[in-house]
Amino acid sequence: MRKTFIVLSTALILITFNSALTHFSTNAHPQQEIPSYAKWGKLAMKETQSKYPNAKIIDYLHEGSESKGDSTIEKFKLWLRDEDKEFGVFVRIEYTTETEKVVDIEFEETSR
Repeated sequence: MRKTFIVLSTALILITFNSALTHFSTNAHPQQEIPSYAKWGKLAMKETQSKYPNAKIIDYLHEGSESKGDSTIEKFKLWLRDEDKEFGVFVRIEYTTETEKVVDIEFEETSR
C-alpha cells in the first residue's frame, strides 16, 4: 500500500511539474505586436533608397507622429553611408489619417 502511495505521489508531482513547464514555455516568448508606424517606416526607407541610390541605410529611428488637421505626419531619422561619408536624413511622411493616402514626403539631410 505504501509503495502504491509513493508511486502515485511521484507521478502526480511529475505531471504537475511537467504541465507547469509546458505552460511557462508557451508564455515565455509572446509575439510582439507590429507597431502602427511600420508601414510608414518601410515607405520612408524605400523612398530614401530611391533618392540616395548609392547610399546604404545603416540605422533607422521612428521619431514619433503628429496630427495636423485631417492628416498625420510620421517622422523618421535614417542614417546613411555613401562611400566615405555618413549622414542623416530626416523623413516626414504626411498622409490623410482616414484614407492613409500619402499627401507629401519631405527629406532633410543632417550631419548629426
